[in-house]
Amino acid sequence: MKRTLPPLNAVRAFEAAGRLGSFKEAAAELHVTHGAVSQHVRLLEEWLGAPLFERHNRRVVLTPAAVVYLNEIGPLFEQLSQATTQYGSPGTIARTLSVNAPATFTLRWLVPRLAKFHAEHPDVDVRVETSNESVESLKDIHDIVIRGGPDTFYGYSMQPFLVEERLPVCSPTLLQRVPLGAPDELARHTLLHTSSLPRLWPDWLAKAQIPALRPAAVMTFDHFYLTLQAAIDGIGIAMGPTALVADDLAAGRLVKPFAGPRLPSRSYCSYIPDGKSTDDLVLLFRSWLEREGLHSRMETPA
Repeated sequence: MKRTLPPLNAVRAFEAAGRLGSFKEAAAELHVTHGAVSQHVRLLEEWLGAPLFERHNRRVVLTPAAVVYLNEIGPLFEQLSQATTQYGSPGTIARTLSVNAPATFTLRWLVPRLAKFHAEHPDVDVRVETSNESVESLKDIHDIVIRGGPDTFYGYSMQPFLVEERLPVCSPTLLQRVPLGAPDELARHTLLHTSSLPRLWPDWLAKAQIPALRPAAVMTFDHFYLTLQAAIDGIGIAMGPTALVADDLAAGRLVKPFAGPRLPSRSYCSYIPDGKSTDDLVLLFRSWLEREGLHSRMETPA
């Protein structure tokens, strides 16, 4: 006898939205956009020929018939989850963790450490997306968003994990060509700028009490990781964030020509959607970030 089955992805979206009482939280749980959940629910309503939610501005409320339907299908999803877990051998069912972080941070800090996380948790698939958009401007919902802070965003919990400062860094080969003994000798060098951070050098020069200094040349890049790479290649001197250049300093690819002054900088923070606030895997990754952030700070050359 042929089964009468609705579109299963649509049922899954409805079950999550009904159980959580929010399209936004359902989107976070399912790793899709708010619009995708809304579209799936609308598809199911068309298939059933009846509304499932009463829409009140930004709130959605289950209809009485939808409450009955949810109570019927909810246990089926739980049974399916348990059956799948029992069928697979322990540790063979991988989970995916969605992380969104700035490109320079990802390239210079996160990626070099992900192998360690994978070795500790081989059953977790980490999916990394880079973006510099603010948390509230992101179109997709992610398990964890990494941005500067601390800031407060509605619907997210925040936790700092990595503190840094900014100071000049350059290649040791550059200093061999053009020695640099005091800050005012920067007038003999090329200063490397990033277009999105135009105040770094002016603020540092002011703190070094040489605000009127004019360098031999200026070079500007549109991405911070390009600025740092130019410093490693001996093109000029960059303002380096201590956390993101720690590995290069330890390896001798970069050096600090001066002990100070140092510019304070915003911390890196993890932002977790409220719908993920009790997810064990998400909290595990947040704890790992905090542990790695502490190690990074302890290992950063003074």
